[in-house]
Amino acid sequence: MGQPVEAARVLEPLVAAEPGNEAALELLARSYFGSAQLQRAEDALRRLVELAPANGWARRALARTLERRSRRDEAVPHHRMADALGAE
Repeated sequence: MGQPVEAARVLEPLVAAEPGNEAALELLARSYFGSAQLQRAEDALRRLVELAPANGWARRALARTLERRSRRDEAVPHHRMADALGAE
């Protein structure tokens, strides 16, 4: 996504209308992360991990988001789970 802020604007209403849409939620989380909206990224990623606990990308992205927010201790279990799931 070349325009993460614009992508988030498009995706927010979709995710609000379809909160169980994992694909849309993942794209929204990517948009927030890509535009350094870290609180929003964390919130979206936590919801995604709740919906899809075996999503290795979501686990890794949540860990990286927590690290960017200087919360390394909270990131560790998500990195471990991502490793166990084979996520890059």
